[in-house]
Amino acid sequence: MLLTDKVALVTGSTRGIGAAIARDLAQAGAHVVLNGTTAVPAALVTELQALGHEVLALPARIDDADAAATLVQATLAHFGRLDILVNNAGITKDGLAMRMTPAQFNDVIAVNLNGTFNVTQPAFKAMMKAKQGVIVNLSSVVGLTGNIGQANYAASKAGVIGLTKSLAKEGAMRGVRVNAVAPGMIATQMTAGLSASVQADLTQAIPLKRFGQPEEVASAVRFLIENAYVTGQVLTVDGGLTS
Repeated sequence: MLLTDKVALVTGSTRGIGAAIARDLAQAGAHVVLNGTTAVPAALVTELQALGHEVLALPARIDDADAAATLVQATLAHFGRLDILVNNAGITKDGLAMRMTPAQFNDVIAVNLNGTFNVTQPAFKAMMKAKQGVIVNLSSVVGLTGNIGQANYAASKAGVIGLTKSLAKEGAMRGVRVNAVAPGMIATQMTAGLSASVQADLTQAIPLKRFGQPEEVASAVRFLIENAYVTGQVLTVDGGLTS
C-alpha cells in the first residue's frame, strides 16, 4: 500500500469518477476526505471505512471561496496534514454559444475553474509549507479540443490546464507536484443522459470503440500521485479519441 496513512481530499466524490477515485485511494491505504455540495452518501462512507482507513465526510460548495477554505482547514484540523488533493468537482450547463446565457457560462466557470482554485489555494499553501504534497486536477478532453455546445465547459477545463501548469512551476521549488487528468467519454450519470444514437455516434469516434470506466480514470489519477517525477502534465484518458 504505497499511500498508507496519507491524507487525500477528493472534491465531488459522492458518485461517478470522484467516488471511484476516493475508493481507489482508500484501497491504496489513504485516509480519505469525501466532499459533495450536500450530504455525502452514508453507504459510501461505510464502504470506504470497511477498508480499514479513516473516512471524513465534509459537504461544501467549492464555488464559495470561504466554504472551500473551510473544507481544507477542517481537513487539516482533523488529520494535521494534507498529502493529496484531487479536484474532481464539476458541472455542465450545455448550450450553443449564441444562445448561452451569461448565467450558464458563469455558473460553469464558477464551479469548474474558480472552484478548483478556491480549494487549491489553501491546500497549496499548506503543502508548500510542509514541502510535500501532490495535486491532481480533473480537466477534460474538451479543454484540449473544444466541443459544440460546450463553450463554457471547454473554457473552464482549458483554464484548469493553465492553472495546473502554472502551479506545477510554482510548487516544484518546494516539492509539491501538480498534474491534470483529461478524461474523454466516461460511463457516468452525466453521459448516461445522452440518447442512444448520440452514444453510438460517440463510440464510433473512439478508436477503442467504447466509453471508459470511472475506475480507469481513477487509476490514472493514482499514477500521477505515486510517480514522483511527473509534474505539470496532462494525461488524457480517452480511448484514443484525441490521438
